[in-house]
Amino acid sequence: MLRPTDFFDLSKPELAEFFIDCDYVWDILPRIKGLVAKMVGNQQTIRGTVMPGAILGDAPIVIEEGAVIEPTAYVQGPAYIGAGATVRHGAFVRENVIMLAGSILGHASEAKNSLFLPNAHAPHFAYVGDSVLGQRVNLGAGTKLSNLSVLSVKDKLTGKRPTIKLTVDGEIYDTGIAKMGAILGDDVQTGCNSVLNPGCIIARNTLVYANMSLRKGYYPPNALIKLRQQIEIAPRR
Repeated sequence: MLRPTDFFDLSKPELAEFFIDCDYVWDILPRIKGLVAKMVGNQQTIRGTVMPGAILGDAPIVIEEGAVIEPTAYVQGPAYIGAGATVRHGAFVRENVIMLAGSILGHASEAKNSLFLPNAHAPHFAYVGDSVLGQRVNLGAGTKLSNLSVLSVKDKLTGKRPTIKLTVDGEIYDTGIAKMGAILGDDVQTGCNSVLNPGCIIARNTLVYANMSLRKGYYPPNALIKLRQQIEIAPRR
């Protein structure tokens, strides 16, 4: 239920390789930095299109053939931008981001320490922090994948924050991770202006209604996560 294969189709070896030795799906998050370093090396390799007005930082970056970095986008890096991926106008690719083939980071969107599997889209006003987006995931406009609890405080002696703990079927799992956004399985979709609080893991083909503030924890596959509101219409005086 919590293995990478429960969330993603890893039948292709090039995708399965990302999750080698990951017992739980969140185990990949601390490894993204090393994966990026392995993929990009210590230099910039530009095979795709960096349009006039786009900005590349000084860190190692790979932009594969067919990828497009649009005007005013900023790729800080280290980052890997795969074939056919798009970083749209005004987007911000921070450190340790992997965007695989056909993925999109859209206008006024930001990503850091995250993995976009093929054709994962965060197309409008999104924040993707310490997260994994499965294949064909689509984030509705304004979706925020929050990665740090508002109550998280550094220990005065160690300088470390508490790790995120998840309760699944009555069992407590310590992720060992202090900053954890969301992990969205293949074909998950979120409605506009939804907020996924730190530690949300959503299995395949589940839909999240708009304006939802989703608590941390596990959400099953093939589900609708609904928001119910009561609206009152009163006469105007």
